[in-house]
Amino acid sequence: MANRPKVGVVLGSGLGAFADTLADRLETPYAEIQGWPQSTAAGHAGKLAAGRIGETEVIVLSGRSHLYEGYSAAQVTFGIRELARRGVNSLVLTNAAGGIDLKFNPGDLVLISDHINLLGVNPLTGPNDETLGPRFPDMSDAYSREYREIAKDAAAELGITLREGVYAAVPGPSYETPAEIRYLRTIGADLVGMSTVPETIVANHMGMKVLAISCVTNMAAGILPKKLTHAEVLETGERVKETLAKLLHAVVTRLPAQ
Repeated sequence: MANRPKVGVVLGSGLGAFADTLADRLETPYAEIQGWPQSTAAGHAGKLAAGRIGETEVIVLSGRSHLYEGYSAAQVTFGIRELARRGVNSLVLTNAAGGIDLKFNPGDLVLISDHINLLGVNPLTGPNDETLGPRFPDMSDAYSREYREIAKDAAAELGITLREGVYAAVPGPSYETPAEIRYLRTIGADLVGMSTVPETIVANHMGMKVLAISCVTNMAAGILPKKLTHAEVLETGERVKETLAKLLHAVVTRLPAQ
């Protein structure tokens, strides 16, 4: 048991179906775990599911908390600290994102290769607990190149198109303006969303390897002549949930024991 991979998966808006595919699944609502902030955003179930895929033990966070819900950066990353406490050493993050790169289309799956933190906060601000990680963690390989290659190979075998790009995190909850999207494109962002970056920072702080996959649920403001709605986000998540689940199944069983 000790050398089995133990993988944590965080499911974003409308992407919760993967949790239902675990074998020997045990579910615990966040409300029953002391200190766990409650998910209030639509499309986030707010429960922890533990089970397995093949020989790989998997713990799934079906839904996350966000800064825009009024939580602190420490609260938003509570679940990641809890996964580490439960022995998780590899983390797979998913999210719904707006597409900035004009080559993307709604429904595309995109590996995050790097990020730009525009949230205005960092979850490591304050006293550092040296038992968890260093004061100044390196972020040059925040999204593991090794894991990205594993994901690309798995996607190719499944016939799934898997793109790659840089994710910009903004606070929300209002969607970005067209001018803000032009700014984000100028500074090198391919995707935009309101999550993931604090979780990635905390995971790297604790020595976890991270893989992150965005589902492009809509094109960002000003790219198409239409208004943005959360309903579109959930609809696109519903459309791609089976493809994402298939990819996650293939990926988590290939991640090495740390």
